[in-house]
Amino acid sequence: MTSLRIATLALAGLLASAATAHDGVPAAPQSGPVVIDGATVHTVSGDTIERGRVRFEDGKIVAVGGGDVSTAGATVVDATGKHAYPGLIAAYSVLGLVEVGAVRATVDVAEVGANAANVRAEVAVNPDSELIPVTRSNGVLLALSAPQVTGDGVIGGTSALLQLEGWTWEDMTVRAPIALHVYWPSGFVPAGFPEEMAEAARKAVAGKRDALARAFEQARAYAGDGTRTGADDLRLAAMKPFVAGERPVFFHAEDVQSLNDALDFAQKYALRPVLVGAGEAWRLTDRLRALRVPVIVGGTHTLPLRRFDPVDATFANAAKLKAAGIDFAIATPGDGFDTTNLRNLPYHAATAAAYGLSKDDALRAITLWPARILGVDDRVGSLDVGKDATLFLTDGDPLEARTTVERAWIGGREIDLANRQMRLYDKYRQKYPQTRDAR
Repeated sequence: MTSLRIATLALAGLLASAATAHDGVPAAPQSGPVVIDGATVHTVSGDTIERGRVRFEDGKIVAVGGGDVSTAGATVVDATGKHAYPGLIAAYSVLGLVEVGAVRATVDVAEVGANAANVRAEVAVNPDSELIPVTRSNGVLLALSAPQVTGDGVIGGTSALLQLEGWTWEDMTVRAPIALHVYWPSGFVPAGFPEEMAEAARKAVAGKRDALARAFEQARAYAGDGTRTGADDLRLAAMKPFVAGERPVFFHAEDVQSLNDALDFAQKYALRPVLVGAGEAWRLTDRLRALRVPVIVGGTHTLPLRRFDPVDATFANAAKLKAAGIDFAIATPGDGFDTTNLRNLPYHAATAAAYGLSKDDALRAITLWPARILGVDDRVGSLDVGKDATLFLTDGDPLEARTTVERAWIGGREIDLANRQMRLYDKYRQKYPQTRDAR
């Protein structure tokens, strides 16, 4: 390798690093008790407490209530007129795995091959991503980061729930693995699609489904082979807790046929399915209720798949799931582009509230309910004694776009809410007054 090429590669690495790193310093661990005093405390799991108090020590909530909560020995945060909420949870994203789509060195969302079950999202997370401070500035303090697939891929790997503060991925990981992610090959063909192209699509889908079936057959055989010797097959070994039904498998699908096919597959292999995306979940509520399958709605800011459906079909999806008694959470679409806007999670819930879901349930759909689906409601999702002190203060309802998140804590550590987008806003709001006055 020539010295010129080495220098070029080094420069490219430096530029990529500079483009993807924020300079914020993670907060130190909580050093003493803190009491938030005078806020309207939205516990989510129970009653809302007017002029309430939340006390936390060593990163854990130790008391929630009114004037009976002691302030002795604590730093008191005057929150009169403010609102306290548990940290919002983005139930599906690629946060930390992608930064700038046009810069390949910053995109680490997927591996090659049909089966990448051994891929662990948490070890690839970039703690210095500029998108992390942007996301948490709007109260989204936890996010599920999941690997995706490319080309012929169907199994992306395992996801991890991250708290959005920390020096390393180990600091940030709340729990991992959360689930194995299967991207169901969709056979949905829009009306009017050329038959030649439709047939090619069907063949591609059939090939992917065959690969998926082979992977799970092999994984079951691997898990049941007590005499196996030699080196582990990392992919099949990673699938053992999922084929055994010990952990959930997240099936990513949108149209009703794909959702039904994914459920058939899960039943065949005795898996614990969770449907993700599920834009047409409202079409199979009876089956979902009978099988007790949870749903992570992949955003509400999209139009229906079918042109003859009501224009509000996606907007009202969550409300119909609630009416049918199905466990669900609301997320965002979760793709690479969406990651730059993950802070808008509460507005997806707000849209669901505008189309039939109660505001209280809309809030639960981005706090307590995703925590339950992800299996972490023992630590996060509500303001209850014993849970992590991961919460934020606002001047209003977080589902309203005009509301400002004023302060936030993750695991008892108060975090810096400054971020690149706000710095750019502050910078360029000065540009036109200055240039106008200079004329």
